[in-house]
Amino acid sequence: MKKLYVGNLPRSVRDDDLADLFQEYGVASAKVITDRDSGQSRGFGFVEIEDDEVALRAIEEKNGVDVDGYALVVNEARPPERKPFGGGGERRFGSGGGPRRSGGGGGGFSRDRGGFGGGRGGDRGGRSGGGRSGRGEW
Repeated sequence: MKKLYVGNLPRSVRDDDLADLFQEYGVASAKVITDRDSGQSRGFGFVEIEDDEVALRAIEEKNGVDVDGYALVVNEARPPERKPFGGGGERRFGSGGGPRRSGGGGGGFSRDRGGFGGGRGGDRGGRSGGGRSGRGEW
C-alpha cells in the first residue's frame, strides 16, 4: 500500500471528493487535512492506494490535473518529520535553553538582560544567572 500526498487542493474539497478523484485507482482511504481551530481545509490531503504500481500510475496521471482552477500536486507521501521539543535547537527569535524555572534562560537578543526568549536563568533571586546569591555561591 502506498500513501500519496495530494496538494494544492481547492478549499472546497472534502474527504469524499478526494476519494472520488482517485476512485479509479482503488482508494483504501482519503483524508483532507483541516485546521484544528477553524475546521477549514488546509489545501492538502492524503490518499492510500492498495497496489503500489497503481499508486505510481496515479501519481503520473493526476499530478498537474486541474481541479476547479487548481493544478494538483501529487507525489508519494514522506513520513512526518520528528520535531524535537524542549530547549535548545535552532529557533529564529531567541533560542531557548529549556524552561526558565529549571534554570534554562539563555538565548535572546539583548546582551545584558536576555531580550526575547532570554532571561535570568531560573529567576530564583540574586542578581542574574538564576539561583545565584550574588556572592559567587551556587
